[in-house]
Amino acid sequence: MPADPLHRAGSPQRSTTNQPPRGSAVSAVEVRRSARRRRTVSAYREGDRTIVLIPARMSEAEEQRWVGVMLDKLAAQESKRLLGDAELAERAEYLSDQYFEGRARPTSVRWVTNQNTRWGSCTPAEGSIRLSHRLQGMPEYVVDYVLVHELAHLLVPGHGPRFWRLLEAYPRTERARGYLEGVVAADRLPHLPAARSE
Repeated sequence: MPADPLHRAGSPQRSTTNQPPRGSAVSAVEVRRSARRRRTVSAYREGDRTIVLIPARMSEAEEQRWVGVMLDKLAAQESKRLLGDAELAERAEYLSDQYFEGRARPTSVRWVTNQNTRWGSCTPAEGSIRLSHRLQGMPEYVVDYVLVHELAHLLVPGHGPRFWRLLEAYPRTERARGYLEGVVAADRLPHLPAARSE
């Protein structure tokens, strides 16, 4: 969400800085409470920080819940901005540095449209990584998980215990896998015919 100059004016009643969920690319979350704000909650990115604006009367529990909701909302909006192949390669480099000390260095990372039964693939001998176009528009942490998965294959080709230990470095592995399993399950559900209007 773009920065709202109206909400920046004046001093907030209380400002706290929290650490974001592990695996988030954002370094800090700042919560600003306002007595003028009655019901609405909003958030925007400011450099490497996320600013969440909430009503002053909100409880700590409500604050924590809304921070999570707004972080997910921002992440979903950001993931809708489609990454090109160059940005995807940059993201892979960042993730390799973050989780594998830069040891996984692909020679190419790109989107492909011919992978309909898998989310990504890697050819370790060539150093190439391909992600299915079906991931475009999914939350950033899901795309990151698939990239981390394929980067791990550059270090360990199979799916043995050593491979899964590598993936433990990415803190949102289980959440991303659950998301992808949900997408697969939804695709398998029978599609009901559209209701006829009378």
